[in-house]
Amino acid sequence: MRSFLFVPADSERKFEKALASGTDAIILDLEDSVAHANKPKAREIASGLLRAAKQNAKRPALYVRVNALDTGMTDIDLDGVMRAGPDGVFLPKSLNGTDVQHLAAKLAVREAEYGLADGATRITAIATETAQAIFGLGTYRGASHRLEAITWGAEDLSADIEAETPRHADGTYTTPFAIVRTMALFAAHAAESLAIDTIYPNFRDTAGFRADCELARRDGFLAKMAIHPDQVPVINEIFTPPAHEIARAQKIVALFAENPGTGVIGLDGEMLDRPHLRRAERLLKRV
Repeated sequence: MRSFLFVPADSERKFEKALASGTDAIILDLEDSVAHANKPKAREIASGLLRAAKQNAKRPALYVRVNALDTGMTDIDLDGVMRAGPDGVFLPKSLNGTDVQHLAAKLAVREAEYGLADGATRITAIATETAQAIFGLGTYRGASHRLEAITWGAEDLSADIEAETPRHADGTYTTPFAIVRTMALFAAHAAESLAIDTIYPNFRDTAGFRADCELARRDGFLAKMAIHPDQVPVINEIFTPPAHEIARAQKIVALFAENPGTGVIGLDGEMLDRPHLRRAERLLKRV
């Protein structure tokens, strides 16, 4: 998957637009985009939207962002939406792998209670939204078989550390946030999970958003979150490997297959070894 589009869980209109956007996944948000007084209604709406959308075999993947574990609302959120069988849950303010295990236990109970397949509900940890969470990034590997992805957030973190802004005027990250972004990238790959880049808040800045996506893909992120349907086509374009990369990966895999005892091969004037093979295999697996 390449694109993950946030939708307030209490907005049926925005959900319908998201379904038509071409996104690979929709995240029904019960956290930041829903006022506290509207959360009970948002849970009801989200459950209904999930049930209806799941009737369409060509639908995008359907996720729910619940409220953080320390809010006391996570269980209420799960009770409100798990009967509808979302494909996964986004866990905000995750501090470490133990938080993922905690959520995994909650999901297992509800899967059993509601007759869902054991382990069917995947987890994405939003792993950098507090200063404390930065020191738990190395604990996600092996935390749970449900852990599908790790992403990061700059806005909540900037509030937590009282930073004036996470970005320079040109849209690039200031040093603290560039470091956190890199650490989240390494954490995701270390945990053998999907590395998802965070949102770009100015959805009207098309050029800045495109540059942000290209930088993320260059550095090793495999997907990106969006806050507006207009961002989805750009994400899908940039995070889809181009035909020439796919063709080259196929050549590399084929050459190593033809020469199983060889550690290094030549292709188009370049010497390639096992790391190149591994990268090519992983690209083809994603495709």
